[in-house]
Formats: sequence, C-alpha cells, structure tokens
Amino acid sequence: MEKEIVQTELADLAELAQWADLFKLLGDRNRLTIVALLKEREMCVCELVEALQTSQPNISQHMRKLKDAGLVKEERKGQWIYYSLTDQPHLQDVLTHLPSQEEKMKQITPVNCC
Repeated sequence: MEKEIVQTELADLAELAQWADLFKLLGDRNRLTIVALLKEREMCVCELVEALQTSQPNISQHMRKLKDAGLVKEERKGQWIYYSLTDQPHLQDVLTHLPSQEEKMKQITPVNCC
C-alpha cells in the first residue's frame, strides 16, 4: 500500500515537472504567439518573421526550443521547411485557452520565400 502511494506521488511530481517545463517555455510572448499562430495552420519561418516583426535568427532560435521540447514538428516541402504543432496532450490543454490569431494571419502577405 505504501509503495503505491509513493509511486503515485512520484507520478504526480513528474506531471507537475512537465507542466512547469511547458509553462516556462510558453512564458516567452514570442513562443506563445508562435504556438497560437501554428494552432491556425502550418507556417514557414518567413511567415513567422512577418507575423512577429522580428528577425529570422530570432524565430529560428524560438523554433529550435519549441522543437526540442516536442511541441512543434517540421516538414520539408521542396527547399522550404514548414512547422506545425505536435499532438502533445499538455499542449492541447493550453491551446484551448489561447485567443485566435485569425486576424494576424490575414495580415501576413504572401511572400516569395515559400
């Protein structure tokens, strides 16, 4: 009985650690905005650069962190890489609370890069 309680407590601690890591990662406004944008559709880096009005290296750094955490995946289409969200359960819980980025998506002009 005591062994089961200890295992349950360890599982609870592990889940809390996962949530803490997710919140730390999404605590950055740019990364949270990227996730909200990718909730709408897959995007390439040049579209994210335009949407966030920041540099390509900055977006690439954020994408690396999101990818390393297993929140985004990439798919090569020709010479371009497109990013989309993974089906990570903890991320899905957060996505239900993010405001729509539909208006921001409408402001992205078609770019020649992709």
